[in-house]
Amino acid sequence: MLTPLDDSLWHQLPTTFDHVGTSDPRFFDRLWFAASDRRGGATLQFTMGVYQNMNVVDGGVVAIVDGKQHNLRISRQLRPTYDPACGPLRIEIVEPMEHIRLHIGHDTFKGVLDWHAFLPPQEERQHFKRSAGRIIEDYSRYDQVGSCTGWLELGGVRIAIDDWWACRDHSWGVRERVGIAEPRTGEAPPPIGGLFSFLFYSTDAFGGHVQVANGADGSRYLSAAILDSATRATRWIGESADIEVAFIDDTRPRRMRRAAFEVTATNGERTRIEVEAQGPSIAMPGLGYGGYRDGLGLGVWRGLQHLETEIWDVAHHADVRYPDGTIGRPIHRIQPVRVVQYASGETSTGFGSLTFIAEGLLAAMGIRARDAGG
Repeated sequence: MLTPLDDSLWHQLPTTFDHVGTSDPRFFDRLWFAASDRRGGATLQFTMGVYQNMNVVDGGVVAIVDGKQHNLRISRQLRPTYDPACGPLRIEIVEPMEHIRLHIGHDTFKGVLDWHAFLPPQEERQHFKRSAGRIIEDYSRYDQVGSCTGWLELGGVRIAIDDWWACRDHSWGVRERVGIAEPRTGEAPPPIGGLFSFLFYSTDAFGGHVQVANGADGSRYLSAAILDSATRATRWIGESADIEVAFIDDTRPRRMRRAAFEVTATNGERTRIEVEAQGPSIAMPGLGYGGYRDGLGLGVWRGLQHLETEIWDVAHHADVRYPDGTIGRPIHRIQPVRVVQYASGETSTGFGSLTFIAEGLLAAMGIRARDAGG
């Protein structure tokens, strides 16, 4: 099927743009944005993804104000409409890699957000993983930090978005647990936990990303790129990273209060990035990550058009109170953070966004725990 994308000179396969180079139903292409009030009062996220082999576009937007998380999740059939739009959400690329406008047009959740780049995007190290001979991950992602301006309207109340700190990523390829349930190809190993830590940040001197994934089985993944804020040039590429963390309490899943990343670059230089939780953290099922009311998560075909919306009470650091009064503790939350970086004799401060999921034995995952007050 021809689409407007085919009226360009950028084909990479001898076929039309409505066809990808694999039949894997988990193939996806997704944009994700986050922004937070620098004073720690509010935060938001916006996402949209396409699943060519599932014939699906889905997306969502969430915002936390006064301890309440407002959720909007949507899905539609992809074909025949190849537009970056899904229900009341639309993405407008004003200037690639520099300025993106996000439109929200639901009756109770409206807004226009202008995302502006502060630093150029950085490509992560390729994600590739196999299990029992089967490829379960093979995808690319780039990360970028910036700022966000505009407005939101929640239930008729207008909120000004005035130079909020912001970040975004864009990922595409094959990723596990999207689109379909993972097929069983043998005896499943016992759940023994693992670490997934993903920091976007910028200070008045530096900025970039540090991503660490350590499995209790000994698997390791690191992608770290730190840029100079003045020149926008890459300063360090990470060779290794050590993590210290202080948790709020012994609640499971663990919720981070403070953390520190000691990053060693490929040239042997070292930098220390310390972060502290600031303001509310978003419960990611509200955005659709492991969420939707059917419990099936992202990329699932839910009909020609589908929309869900609700408000959760997230005032507690771990508990989420749902509209029916029940309480859950989602493991996947993303926390705005204050940042202090020590590098080359300099101390700089700024803001960031941190995903920190650590379940299992910390020492086995290369994490040093410290007192919550430390």
